[in-house]
Amino acid sequence: MSEYVPDEVFARSREVFARAEGWLAGPGAAGLGHAALEEELQVRGQEIAQQLLQDCLDARAAAEPRREQVTGPDGICRRRAERGHARTLASVLGPVTVTRIGYRAPGVRNAYPADAELGLPAGKHSHGLAKMVACEAARGSFEQACAQVRSRTGCALGTRQAQELVRAAAADFGGFYAARPRPAPGPGQVLVLSCDAKGVRMRPGQLRPRAERAARKAVPKQDGRLSQGEVRTRKRMAATGAVFAITPVPRTSRDILGPGPRPPGPRAQGKWLTASVTATTAEVVAAVFAEADRRDPARQATWIALADGNKDQIAQIKAQAAARGITVTIICDLIHVTEYLWDAAWCFFPRASPDAGPWVRARIAVLLDGGPAGAAAVAAGLREAAAGGLSKARRATAGKTAAYLKAKAPYLDYPAALRNGWPIATGVIEGACRHLVKDRMDITGARWGAQTAEAILQIRALLANGDWDAYWAWHLHREHERNHPRTYAPAA
Repeated sequence: MSEYVPDEVFARSREVFARAEGWLAGPGAAGLGHAALEEELQVRGQEIAQQLLQDCLDARAAAEPRREQVTGPDGICRRRAERGHARTLASVLGPVTVTRIGYRAPGVRNAYPADAELGLPAGKHSHGLAKMVACEAARGSFEQACAQVRSRTGCALGTRQAQELVRAAAADFGGFYAARPRPAPGPGQVLVLSCDAKGVRMRPGQLRPRAERAARKAVPKQDGRLSQGEVRTRKRMAATGAVFAITPVPRTSRDILGPGPRPPGPRAQGKWLTASVTATTAEVVAAVFAEADRRDPARQATWIALADGNKDQIAQIKAQAAARGITVTIICDLIHVTEYLWDAAWCFFPRASPDAGPWVRARIAVLLDGGPAGAAAVAAGLREAAAGGLSKARRATAGKTAAYLKAKAPYLDYPAALRNGWPIATGVIEGACRHLVKDRMDITGARWGAQTAEAILQIRALLANGDWDAYWAWHLHREHERNHPRTYAPAA
């Protein structure tokens, strides 16, 4: 910078540094413990960095060459130039002022070529501060994010401004993953697809149309509280998807049920997660298949899909597989099946009976060894047992489990899955629903607008996938293209 600015351009920065140096050498710092020194030096270090940034911007403003004329983004030539046009920039180092030359013409907006050279945002908040807000808001409440920004930068920020920054920060989520190279499955690896959903409490007017109608019609049965089984119908489902590769680990039913130590099963590798509160289940399943396509375009790996038994999800998985002409083996989560068996067990045993556990384990063993035929046998046994001596409610519960096993029998081929070394539980997507959705969206008092919730879920997915830094570089490139098209050219 010394070749185009005088040496005294950073004189103010040196003054701020000298004050910090003098404080350290003076009686004010003498005798302080390391905690007090850290706290004070953090504040003074921030002041030094802020002043350095301001001095650098001032130096660039002083050295900015005046152009004879400039063609703006609208294609209109501007011949009048004025120095001293200033704008405030809220940065991670504190608020600074950017001064540059404005090029003018009657009846049109001013053009600022220096804004493009600096890559300035359209608003007052720097890209670094926007990144800070997005990270903090994805981890905790917007109020906490604003407090962190004020504490770390000295810039005042309201919750509505924070929400706008978060929505803008997630604007390129879809384009980023569509263009990003994906890791291909290794030799012998299996590609696993999985989908699920988790409810998010929404603000009035933000539900899907069907849920909105149900919410309007809902009449509480009691004043001031919900009755057993009654829900507020104020949630919108956030569809969640996962794609990952596994190295097969063949096992047997004994490895699953014991006795003795259980060997480790297949581990997820190269996990990719997504979640959306605005997209439909069909759209999220399509996005999951698109991610799998990017990883295995030649269809060299075996594809399997893990589901919890939801018929709509299974239908969408089958539809996407048919549309792409690929065979996908669907496996129902063993844990969900086990929960149905436990519901049936309490129809035949008293609550907390020690005999219920062995009864459930015996039927799980039949499923693990017999697959669809075993499911049919268990269902038939439940119907036969329920026919004699059970109350109407218990008979209905046992019948529900039997109907579930019969309907899902084609997806309960556990013997083949264990023999091939595939997973038989949806732990990855269940964890994604908790981590991506519940941990953030379900904090106390949170009520969401659809677009802000969508942005938070996308940022949390980027963080969970380990792609945040790569995404932010992509996002800044796209922001520059949007804010500063290549039309700031000197006229001939």
